[in-house]
Amino acid sequence: MKLPEGAELLRIFIGESDRFDGRPLYEAIVEEARRRGLAGATVLRGVLSYGVHSRLHTSKVLRLSEDLPMVVEIVDRKERIEDFLPVLDKMVKEGLITIEDIRVIAYR
Repeated sequence: MKLPEGAELLRIFIGESDRFDGRPLYEAIVEEARRRGLAGATVLRGVLSYGVHSRLHTSKVLRLSEDLPMVVEIVDRKERIEDFLPVLDKMVKEGLITIEDIRVIAYR
């Protein structure tokens, strides 16, 4: 697959304990993106965050959290990202979804 230089980065901020159909939500999102042929996806685990409810999520040993922050990043052409948004709307019940324009230097 060849990506145009101008593409989009889709970021989905969710919690590690979020589920979709009994599976981790981050895993379900990546598998669905792959099934739909999106160019690529990566899941990142955060060490500290808070969101709309201002509840602190941390990986510190003294404050064990069972809901660490997770970020799913997906890169593809604008049209492909737009087509994926309705799918995400059904999957993500709580979280933050952002899109930004990016410049692809290499995709090999």
